[in-house]
Amino acid sequence: MSDTIEVSALHKRYGRNVALHELDLRVRTGTVFGLIGPNGAGKTTTLRTLLDVIRPSSGTVRVLGEDPRIGGARLRRRIGYVPGELHLEGRASGHRLLAFYAEVSGRSGDSASVLATARDLADRLGVDLNRPVRTLSKGNKQKVGLIQAFMHRPELLILDEPTSGLDPLVQREFLTMVREARDAGQTVLLSSHVLSEIQQTADEVAVLANGRIVADGDVASLRLGSMRRVRARIGRADAAAARAAFEAVPGVEGVDAAASGADGIQLSATVEGAIDPFVKALAQYDVQELTVEEPDLEESVLRLYGDAASPAPLAPTRRQRRLGGKEGDRG
Repeated sequence: MSDTIEVSALHKRYGRNVALHELDLRVRTGTVFGLIGPNGAGKTTTLRTLLDVIRPSSGTVRVLGEDPRIGGARLRRRIGYVPGELHLEGRASGHRLLAFYAEVSGRSGDSASVLATARDLADRLGVDLNRPVRTLSKGNKQKVGLIQAFMHRPELLILDEPTSGLDPLVQREFLTMVREARDAGQTVLLSSHVLSEIQQTADEVAVLANGRIVADGDVASLRLGSMRRVRARIGRADAAAARAAFEAVPGVEGVDAAASGADGIQLSATVEGAIDPFVKALAQYDVQELTVEEPDLEESVLRLYGDAASPAPLAPTRRQRRLGGKEGDRG
């Protein structure tokens, strides 16, 4: 069986700016593929090229075995899409809007089944489809966008920042929907700034920077999320002594400790790799508050794979490339 998405030497230029540099990408059928990278990396340009929203300057693209420039509406009915900038307006209710999409996207004679699926998804995501879409909040509009993408059970889902504006509980339900789609044999291409979404769902990942894939492979091989930022308030401690103690812990960097209150200190640090040594060191103190955060995606990518302007080799993965060039796409 051929791959669901096959991209070879894809090049896209906007005037003097190059958004994609000879991009190669393959997404296997029945998998979840994560596409990550900082703003301006070329993610949205890549996704829009797959949908024939924009045309490549050169290179070849095949989606579900067809050239998107030739497949037209027939091919697009086999795809569910959530754009990175979703705009839903008008007086129509969510039900009427989805009924329209069901007629457009559903297979012949299948609109009733598609709408039944839409109602089930609305219940799961917690959105009232009786309200006019223009009155919905950003998060609820995003839910309607997700419903229209999933409801006809397309062979391929292309999702560009799909959880934007969603609260954590709905994000969790969305991730369940993605796993269910994969289990049903659907293919999912997920572009996201949220590392945890990629870690929890993706079978394979590509890191995009300056219009080039700088690393790809499974999540473990890319070491995503190996860096964490921690903040803690600890009581009855000397700031200088605590700083020295944590600086001696393997993988802990950027330690800062400052007096906070009568007898406590505020501690912050960056932990690279395993967090267990840091936790054991912290357990010796009276811990009053503790926060562990993932760094933002741009910081993680640049830290793990090098500055995109640098010609130095990247960290070892299944495939390595050098970085460089300029980029004209927002994402």
